[in-house]
Amino acid sequence: MPHADWTPHRRDDGELLGWIHPEGGSWVAVDVLGRRVSAPGEWLDAESALEEHGIAWLADPWMLEGEADRPLRVRILEVTPDEEGTPGRIVAKVDDFGDMSRPATARFTLSWPIPDRLRPPRADDPDPRTISR
Repeated sequence: MPHADWTPHRRDDGELLGWIHPEGGSWVAVDVLGRRVSAPGEWLDAESALEEHGIAWLADPWMLEGEADRPLRVRILEVTPDEEGTPGRIVAKVDDFGDMSRPATARFTLSWPIPDRLRPPRADDPDPRTISR
């Protein structure tokens, strides 16, 4: 657990969706990447925010900046939050578009919570299927 006052919130199957923690006299929901997903409010509202947010978005493509001359399209392989004084990490790999016949792609280990340079794709991002030098 990232902080002693953070309470894990799990789906019915036991999969971690995030945490709920106190803020003032209210509660805030935080997803598995360490991002706030609710405004301060009631406990049940924080639970609902995590349930609605889910974790399916972890399988979506992401963009990683600062490793090449243009953002790299990556997939998240692992999310390990900070725990008991041990720093967490996020492991991502260059997107191979599911091609099992290609050689392994580069992997990147990033700090947890999610750094700004790992972000969802934007409309103005380069097409990852285009080869450029």
